[in-house]
Amino acid sequence: MHIDNFDITKKVFVIAEMSANHGHDINIAKETIKAAKEAGADAIKLQTYTADTITIDCNNEYFQVKQGTIWDGRTLYDLYREAYTPWEWHEELMDYAKELGLICFSSPFDKAAVDLLESLNVPAYKIASFEITDIPLIEYVASKRKPVIISTGIATIGEIDEAVQACRRVGNEQIILLKCTSAYPAKIEDANLLTMKNLKETFNVEVGLSDHTLGVTVPIVSVALGAKVIEKHFILDKNIGGPDASFSLDKQEFKMLVDTIRDAEKSIGCVDYEITDKKLKSREFSRSLFVVKDVKKGDIITTENVKSIRPGFGLKPKHLKSVLGKKVGQDIAKGTPLSWSFIE
Repeated sequence: MHIDNFDITKKVFVIAEMSANHGHDINIAKETIKAAKEAGADAIKLQTYTADTITIDCNNEYFQVKQGTIWDGRTLYDLYREAYTPWEWHEELMDYAKELGLICFSSPFDKAAVDLLESLNVPAYKIASFEITDIPLIEYVASKRKPVIISTGIATIGEIDEAVQACRRVGNEQIILLKCTSAYPAKIEDANLLTMKNLKETFNVEVGLSDHTLGVTVPIVSVALGAKVIEKHFILDKNIGGPDASFSLDKQEFKMLVDTIRDAEKSIGCVDYEITDKKLKSREFSRSLFVVKDVKKGDIITTENVKSIRPGFGLKPKHLKSVLGKKVGQDIAKGTPLSWSFIE
């Protein structure tokens, strides 16, 4: 599967999620894109909504945040009015990312947002955790026949199946499911990364991680478990503040994440039992059968004069039982690797 010119089956696709980390300053947004590129990200992701397209301006109890999050005490409208990325920025930001060689796409939250992103020819779409139950939106996104990355944070397995079937119903098999813990920040013990492997087995799709934990431990473990996509919130400077700053990585932290992911990829490698020249050389340090006391022609081999020791130039240790009790056909000096030619 390709996202733009990136083959996610060959290399982990690392997404820097800018989200609200721009302080409503397009110059900060552009500096964030540049920093993400310098930190080694493969993509920068935006979010495409306004407060009016995602909710309504209402402060009754239904619209108040009170779920034990860092945003408690605010209304949804107030939160999203602060967090949104102005739509008029999108083209400029995407063009700038392209100039830098960074893939740029977004999470749409309604059909109008999809239409805007289509006009800008985005290479993929991301469905946020809280939109996974919006089947009409997912169908509309999937109908554009581009890769659809879906976070599964709040969904039951049945709801995940509905989202996957929505994509397949319109002929789109380019589906990537991200294990996600929808807590901000999330606890490491709530990551449950084995779920990611189960998603792959259950739905026959590529999988990855949308991570809200602090640090880089969970993303690295996910790579070892088969993640092909890693999404992590990215901020130019945590002093910018904003709704997502507390669980976002800065440039130095994100670079460490990317570098460690690349090292993890190298360590996974492939199934390999080939005996290379280097391995053959190392085998010299393995154990083998050596004559450890001088023996004369006609002497009997015993555990006193032949032992399994390092280095590995003699017969393999597995032959010890076979040679015990046999006569030697010549004088052999201590320190000589045992050979079948010495035995009568």
